[in-house]
Amino acid sequence: MLNKKSVDDINVKGKRVLVRCDFNVPLIDGKITDENRLVAALPTIKKLIADGGKVILCSHLGKPKGQPVPELSLAPVAVRLSELLGQEVKFAADPEVVGPNAKAAVEAMQDGDVILLENTRYRAEETKNEDAFSKDLASLCDVFVNDAFGTAHRAHCSNVGVTKYVDTAVVGYLMQKEIDFLGNAVNNPTRPFVAILGGAKVSSKISVIENLLDKVDTLIIGGGMAYTFAKSQGGKIGISLCEDDYLEYAANMLKKAEEKGVKLLLPVDNRIGDEFSNDANIKIVPTGEIPDGWEGMDIGPETEKIFADAVKDAKTVVWNGPMGCFEMPNFAHGTEAVAQALAETDAVTIIGGGDSAAAVNQLGYGDKMTHISTGGGASLEFLEGKELPGVAAANDK
Repeated sequence: MLNKKSVDDINVKGKRVLVRCDFNVPLIDGKITDENRLVAALPTIKKLIADGGKVILCSHLGKPKGQPVPELSLAPVAVRLSELLGQEVKFAADPEVVGPNAKAAVEAMQDGDVILLENTRYRAEETKNEDAFSKDLASLCDVFVNDAFGTAHRAHCSNVGVTKYVDTAVVGYLMQKEIDFLGNAVNNPTRPFVAILGGAKVSSKISVIENLLDKVDTLIIGGGMAYTFAKSQGGKIGISLCEDDYLEYAANMLKKAEEKGVKLLLPVDNRIGDEFSNDANIKIVPTGEIPDGWEGMDIGPETEKIFADAVKDAKTVVWNGPMGCFEMPNFAHGTEAVAQALAETDAVTIIGGGDSAAAVNQLGYGDKMTHISTGGGASLEFLEGKELPGVAAANDK
């Protein structure tokens, strides 16, 4: 079990608290087009304000590659956060992030004040986790709080390096939730435990499949990677996605599942199209019987029933990766059927970031899930059973 100190375990009254948030929001002409990440950060920020901390926020935004890039400034985030919090969030506009503005602003802080530093990736050292910038960040604070799960799988100055120079490093509420669900629920699940894996490639999910085969009762495989499995069993897959280098691997996984007594479910039918487009002609065919020139685009209706049945009595379900080309309405049926089945089960339902999170929200099932991960790459690495540097760097309880 991962047992990390959180903001509930410390007293920050009168202390300077540096909080690493994930404010990597989409900006168009300086306007924030999706503020989910700002809203998600509010509970931790409000808790630290209420406790009388001097709250210093930091985050990266986009990829400025160690240069001050004006269109990737966090200035618009400070404006919007001020509105969301109902109090001023002072913006420290230093191209070097920890500069005269930041130092003066921190110096002048009263308990409960909030300031926001400039984009941490304006500094070239950030992504290389070099000491100079880590020391600069640490010089501003007494306590460090990491609430940015989206970068937890990367060792950078603002989430890992800084902890070398600060005595107290804890996680915020968002990070705590990710550790509780993705980390601990997967390693110590209430059974039956079902995992649903989709997405395009077997290669990107190898470690996830291997880690989960040791833990689950049922493993469901859909999406593009199912065609590699179908071909490995001698099926015809037309021009569907396939990784020929992984055919043997897929066959071995089926064997391994059998040896471990894990139920491994693959599609029994597919929705196929004669071109990669929502307007394609559509047929439904049994798996392994896709004609030449046709492409598998989604799981078929029989498979939807089988997959939905498999989660009915589950107690824990983890889902990572869509069942088909869900961005095309005609090929979103499979993904929607799985989302609906998860919405109707009593199980703890954990959506592992990236495309599956987007699909669940887009299809309107977001509020029916127990936990939707905020990290793409980070959630995948958690499901692979890896230790995440950003989590490891926080103090243990």
